Amino acid sequence: MQTIKASIITIGDELLIGQVIDTNSAWIAQELNKIGVWVQRRIAVGDARNDIWQALDNESAVSDIILITGGLGPTSDDITKPLLCD
Repeated sequence: MQTIKASIITIGDELLIGQVIDTNSAWIAQELNKIGVWVQRRIAVGDARNDIWQALDNESAVSDIILITGGLGPTSDDITKPLLCD
């Protein structure tokens, strides 16, 4: 049986500057591991459109599943939802 490979992308400037500790991707990785999904990468990117696109492009080349967390707040710098709609 083929191993399912996953990547987790966390989005937000607050993660990169240490303002917020990323506990979400650790929990997600543990839960995926329980069901046999191999998390091969956890990537943090800021609220920059090109960085998010690049992370999505890079991970789509190597993973079966990409999970995204963060970047969905009410502020103008949270561009993830419009980016994914494009």
